[in-house]
Amino acid sequence: MRGRWSIAFWVIALTGFGSGGAPGASVLERPGAYPSAARIPVADTLHGTVIVDDYRWLEDGTDPRVVAWTEAENRLSRAQLDALPQRPHLVRRFNELRRYNDESVPEEVIDGDRLFFWTKARDAEKWVFQTRTREGAPAEVLIDPNAWDPVDQLSGTTPSRDGRLLVFGRAHGGDENPVLRVMEVATRRVLADSVRGRKQYVDTWLPDGSGFYYSANPTAGSVPPGDEYYWQAVYLHRLGTPASADRKVFGDEKVKEHYHGIGISEDGRYEVLYRSRFDFNELFFRPVGSDAPPTPLATGFDAEYDALLLGDRIFITTNANAPRRMVFVTDAAHPEREAWRVFIPEDPTAKLGYLAAVAGRLYAVYQENALTAIRTYDLDGRRLHDLMLPGLGSGGVGGLWSKPNCWVSFSSYTHPPTTYRYDHDADWLTVYHEFPVKIDTTPYTTSQVWYASKDGTRISMFLLHRKDVRRDGTNPALLTGYGGFDASMMPHFSTTYITWLQAGGMVAIPNLRGGGEYGRAWHEAGKREHKQNVFDDFLGAAEWLVREGYTRPGKLAIEGGSNGGLLVGAALVQRPDLFRAAVCEVPLLDMLRYHKFGLANIWSEEYGSAEDPAQFRYLQAYSPYHHVVEGTKYPAVLLTASENDARVDPLHARKMAARLQAADRGGGPILLLVRGASGHGGGTTLSTQIQQSADSWAFLMDALGMAGTPNPH
Repeated sequence: MRGRWSIAFWVIALTGFGSGGAPGASVLERPGAYPSAARIPVADTLHGTVIVDDYRWLEDGTDPRVVAWTEAENRLSRAQLDALPQRPHLVRRFNELRRYNDESVPEEVIDGDRLFFWTKARDAEKWVFQTRTREGAPAEVLIDPNAWDPVDQLSGTTPSRDGRLLVFGRAHGGDENPVLRVMEVATRRVLADSVRGRKQYVDTWLPDGSGFYYSANPTAGSVPPGDEYYWQAVYLHRLGTPASADRKVFGDEKVKEHYHGIGISEDGRYEVLYRSRFDFNELFFRPVGSDAPPTPLATGFDAEYDALLLGDRIFITTNANAPRRMVFVTDAAHPEREAWRVFIPEDPTAKLGYLAAVAGRLYAVYQENALTAIRTYDLDGRRLHDLMLPGLGSGGVGGLWSKPNCWVSFSSYTHPPTTYRYDHDADWLTVYHEFPVKIDTTPYTTSQVWYASKDGTRISMFLLHRKDVRRDGTNPALLTGYGGFDASMMPHFSTTYITWLQAGGMVAIPNLRGGGEYGRAWHEAGKREHKQNVFDDFLGAAEWLVREGYTRPGKLAIEGGSNGGLLVGAALVQRPDLFRAAVCEVPLLDMLRYHKFGLANIWSEEYGSAEDPAQFRYLQAYSPYHHVVEGTKYPAVLLTASENDARVDPLHARKMAARLQAADRGGGPILLLVRGASGHGGGTTLSTQIQQSADSWAFLMDALGMAGTPNPH
């Protein structure tokens, strides 16, 4: 999904501990009575169909009745979760695995030797931003957000090209609404400069450091109510001038859902401007400092386009007529489509992720069967060689074209994240940084399997389990996925997964349609009218795990967040018999009204909108909230939401909880947690993140009968 405010922000990045042992009885209980949620029917007629919503009143999070009901739900959930015997073990283990001393790979500036990097102290709640005047020089703290309000976050750090100045953002409680300030690096003095609008994000500094481009939304009250979530545009701020003098340089006066961005080539000669509508975008460029209208490279929103400028050469990566993406090259004097020449043709077996210009060479980073492959090229398009990664996993390349360092990152489900320096001439990786916590992964293995979905489409899936796993249907299994917005589920290291395995469980991650693993056609096969394909793929994975003897419904849990929360919600209402437990985090669930809240209408490109008669039909056919059936035995469900979620309104979790609690017969429990001081990605401090993770994973472990002591197996 394209655009800064994509729902695809959700990434599975939790690290934690699953305690195990011999299966035991669940502590979770269905309450004798849930907090009272009155049924107050509201009827809408949409395209000739009457839709009755009993819990419309739960949409307004400021209503005192809603506040009181939510507080009662939170008290009930806390009582259940705090009683779980696994939870204290999880909290202790999370602290052991997440609290460590660490330092990031340094960020180089284009003009000069100054370096910027992040450090993490074992006992600190937040990462600290630091600098060095050059490699080997003493570290100097620039910004320590641990000294701020506990729920304030450092959101974005962008040094000028010579490292003399720094723009940084400060956000509150996960609200994704940073306020930008400017710091003089040598003195740590914060300048008086401020900028306009809300949700302020830096795009890039001007080459001479006299100012910077940033993007922002209008403030509430300056546009009609609700429109403050839209009309994002790029502005230019000149240092020493008031915010009122900032000039809009790129926006859209007709379509409020469009997003805009700007970058500057490394040599400082050209600006590249993007106008995006998620899957598709337009692309323009012009000389830096020019007030002339930008020259179009690609318009019409027919595909996605990225541009990389080296000197006067323009390298354009696109999926136009190339579902797995390819690269064209042209020059600034001839940007017209007719002048484009093929630089890297489409590979029918691998999706090109991106093209990077590092240390004088071009690196094409591919996805082959949801695994990373990296190929190197020279400026004439000759393929030099393929970079040999440490194994089957995911990785990337970073660095500057004009400097010698080439950084390669790599991780897999059983290989902790590692950063290497790459010597291209010797074709050699040298370890620069390793994950600081030692974890023995030798007892475990990752395999990739293929299974048939409902319509016969072959779906790939990663399985994580002990090497001596028994296929006798007794394994506690976690099935998770995403399936949307062109986002790929590729191997990544997770201490949560590793310790879930240590507890005697297994993990399954299918590459569902709607994702980006296999190119544009794969994504489009799981969006809008094809969204049911995603749910069929997920249910097919569950059925395969049972059929192949890895687990059984009483030992199978599902988990997902954001668009993955929609996935979990659809799965549990379509096949409640197939699962024992579900954790559904920051989800979209009312698909007939989702587009009416916050910025969510921008996702109509992915889902469609009930305002359209044809799109209403398929949204109605799967909307999880509208397919809860009275008298059904539902799995144990934990629904979570965040008060400061800038992307998905907590109303979805509230309404779904009320409806499931009223409908469930003999299943459950159905629990709701609406978390404070949290955004779409969870809590703002490490301690809060640990507590939240302990809630979710203790809930799943208890539901599957996993004990609270380490598995001696």
